[in-house]
Amino acid sequence: MRVLITGNLGYIGPVVAGHLRRVWPGAVLLGMDPGFFAHCLTGVGALPERVLDAQWFADLRDVPAGALDGVDAVVNLAAISNDPMGNQFEAPTLEINHAAGIRLAEEAKRRGVRSFVFASSCSVYGFADSEARTEASSLDPLTAYARSKVCAEQDLARLADDRFTVTCLRFATACGWSDRLRLDLVLNDFVASAISTGSIQILSDGSPWRPLIHVNDMARAIEWALSRPASNGGTFLVINAGSDPWNYQVRDLAQAVAAEFPSVQVSINANAAPDRRSYRVDFRRFRELAPDHQPQVGLAEAIRGLKAGLVRMGFGDPDFRKSSLIRLHTLRSHLDAGRLDPEFRWNH
Repeated sequence: MRVLITGNLGYIGPVVAGHLRRVWPGAVLLGMDPGFFAHCLTGVGALPERVLDAQWFADLRDVPAGALDGVDAVVNLAAISNDPMGNQFEAPTLEINHAAGIRLAEEAKRRGVRSFVFASSCSVYGFADSEARTEASSLDPLTAYARSKVCAEQDLARLADDRFTVTCLRFATACGWSDRLRLDLVLNDFVASAISTGSIQILSDGSPWRPLIHVNDMARAIEWALSRPASNGGTFLVINAGSDPWNYQVRDLAQAVAAEFPSVQVSINANAAPDRRSYRVDFRRFRELAPDHQPQVGLAEAIRGLKAGLVRMGFGDPDFRKSSLIRLHTLRSHLDAGRLDPEFRWNH
């Protein structure tokens, strides 16, 4: 099998590449990424991309002519990847996350790629204060990031057929250790704050619901999606990827982190305005279709893994929200230094 992973030099990519190399040691694994965050390595002594057979340094909007040669499957992780970045940079978010991704899928199909896996998001559900959202539930994308995922799913649906199987994995919020750690994710932020400040401050009232998934389990889901036959879910499949026990309220996540740091204090802003990004998700269909690839990492294990990794790298910066561990800050640094232009293209 020959697999192209786009957006592989980010938070999730190193974990996915390492997992696929372990489960398919004979596969040809290729990476493609412009390298916005390639330098954001955390606590590693060797480049994680050493497990790949080749690395393309290229923008999703400008796929190199040879990148799809002989490729059997594509994993599209490439995205401007969270709400603050999407809200501040809406035009490139929609262009990269949606339009460029669809052009990649169209070209992949034309070139004979058999399986296309798209990293979507449960954020497409937006606000849901009643029952857990299923794949058939109405969508309420509240941000440019979420809208880009909805638009991409809709356009991918028309491409799927007997020769081109498409899987859109609506992932829960990512968490856990990676060789390119991000701290702009709720659980990761809480652990970093506990270590560096001895406290966890929740800016909301703590009531919003968030489904979470560990990056290791995201990689397991991607493995399943790459190899699933069309008979298991259809030629086009949109599926929630996560597990029901990992639906947590934000205050419960903070308390779980505090349980691993006995001296840490948790403060909640009881007077905060309601956070509209609140939703629980039903992962029943994922259990039915992917019984051998269900999430395995528990919340306490995820917290301990983050704690161990941060301690190992000597982390203790109370101003980490201004560091390269925050993706929005890294993009701003590139823009301020003139390395990137306003359309997020490198100024060579």
